[in-house]
Amino acid sequence: MNREYHRWHSERLHRDMELLLFGHSGEPVLLLPTSRGRFYQAEDFGLIGAIADRIQSGRYVVVCPDSVDEESWFNKSIHPHDRIARHQEWEAYLLNEVVPLLLSRSTGGRLTLAGCSFGGFHTYNVGLRHPDVFRRLISMGGKFETDEFLDGHHDPDVYYHSATQWLPNVTDGNQLSALQRVEMVLAVGEHDFCRGSNEHLSSLLWKKDLAHQLAIWQGGNHDWPVWREMIQQYLPW
Repeated sequence: MNREYHRWHSERLHRDMELLLFGHSGEPVLLLPTSRGRFYQAEDFGLIGAIADRIQSGRYVVVCPDSVDEESWFNKSIHPHDRIARHQEWEAYLLNEVVPLLLSRSTGGRLTLAGCSFGGFHTYNVGLRHPDVFRRLISMGGKFETDEFLDGHHDPDVYYHSATQWLPNVTDGNQLSALQRVEMVLAVGEHDFCRGSNEHLSSLLWKKDLAHQLAIWQGGNHDWPVWREMIQQYLPW
């Protein structure tokens, strides 16, 4: 299986960023790490191995980027507004630096954004904001509320980075039409502490007539063995 390490200085984050790219052809997949996760996490915890046959065969090209969660959502040493601002710089890095690399190495098809746990949060936070870019969203064990990371602070940037806040108020027909074209998966274990959050987001999506799959995995919890099974199912042959 083709495996590439990339590192460059990001103009948007003002520091070096690292990522791994797996595969030589196929549909593009951007796979985000869990909270505070690094670019090698998906490989170390077996997600890449779980779909290695598909990558090797040319079904998918997968890019695993670094996060800046320690500098944004989890950085209690700065004001919540600045935490969101740092996250926005990371989002711009994904859209303008990582996605172009991924698309240049793929052979077409829909662009999938996926992640486990906090990576699932990022998947829907970023993906729902950019339905023109990401055509499939796969969250595995994600949690979508943001209050615990922002110390109760609210401002417009906070609002637009919490789908459970802004989604109920969407009325623009063009925006809803764009969202309706996105394939969405919310997968969560039966015993996962994030199950209620997934059911809540699912109810908000249905209220806007946004079709999606809410999958409650029988017996599943919030852990890597479940997510390895999930990724095999949701990135099929």
